[in-house]
Amino acid sequence: MSTAGPPQGAKAPLGGSELHEVNARGGSSATAGPPQGAKAPLGGSELHEVNARGGQRTRVARRPVHGVLLLDKPLGWSSNDILQKVKWLLRAEKAGHTGTLDPLASGVLPLCFGAATKFSQLQLDADKSYDAVMCLGVKTSTADAEGEVIETRPVAVSPEDVARAAAQFTGAISQVPPMHSALKKDGKALYEYARAGIEIERAPRQVTIYKLNMTLALNSKAQAAINLEVTCSKGTYIRTLGEDIGEVLGCGAHLSALRRVGTGGYTAAQCVTLAALEAMSEEERLACLLPVSSLLPDHTVVTLDDENAARFLSGLRRRGPWPDAPQVAVYAKNGQVLLGTAQVVAGELIPGRLLSPIDIEQMTKAI
Repeated sequence: MSTAGPPQGAKAPLGGSELHEVNARGGSSATAGPPQGAKAPLGGSELHEVNARGGQRTRVARRPVHGVLLLDKPLGWSSNDILQKVKWLLRAEKAGHTGTLDPLASGVLPLCFGAATKFSQLQLDADKSYDAVMCLGVKTSTADAEGEVIETRPVAVSPEDVARAAAQFTGAISQVPPMHSALKKDGKALYEYARAGIEIERAPRQVTIYKLNMTLALNSKAQAAINLEVTCSKGTYIRTLGEDIGEVLGCGAHLSALRRVGTGGYTAAQCVTLAALEAMSEEERLACLLPVSSLLPDHTVVTLDDENAARFLSGLRRRGPWPDAPQVAVYAKNGQVLLGTAQVVAGELIPGRLLSPIDIEQMTKAI
């Protein structure tokens, strides 16, 4: 899983599962990392922090942490900066996020720790839900509020126009990925070409809009706008969706706000804010973690006895009275200990992603 954002000057899409981020100055956010008076993790097996009274560096040992923390990402932070901040707060050895949100976007950001990182791809592939605001009559170079204004048009849009546009963009649609995205061409990200003023031909991609509610409104600057509620498949660029809708309406548009309200079964109501997390004790922070198995809600459950569990963990296929299933979560110890994922074909349990014995031992101690 990559948690790196694009280089300075790169623009990022405001939606979809392939978002990459950079702050206004480029690179890492100045607000990322540990609280004031402390230094960010320096790598290795320890965290390093500065004593606020005398500047003396003390060492804080990392520890194994396993689970999923649902963070309500605040505005102005890149996903990677938030990840490093929370990793520091938990003193976790290993962490990753599950599809980035741009600094201008807020909302549901699942952060995976330890064994949970093995299954993060499931969230990358999951459907997403967003609340967004389109500013009508203004097109920008990046289709969002960060770009330069390249065109303005009068707005004459009726509720009936909006309803027709919503119907047109619901279901399977084709999108041309934006130039300011991290998709690669000849080994270079498209945003690198965009920075150099080079336009690259991009093939349209099929995505699915499962739900699209649109209502006319005024934005925070009293400009004509449309509020959107979107549920979509992976790979959907919400800012491209807004720009395309603006063209159909004849006035142009750009995305001015975006909030992710759901991803892969997780919702904003389950999330903890960064401010709340910072105010907690270490024990309270750990209590916020959901189990690794929360990443596998739609998997068929298979439970193995001790002998078969050991063989399965060594990568051996097992036979049993199981119906065919493409996604299986495999457990031991009466369903209490997650071993990994698999698929069942013709009564054969075929291992997929397996947890390590060390991870399993650490997770078992926490039960």
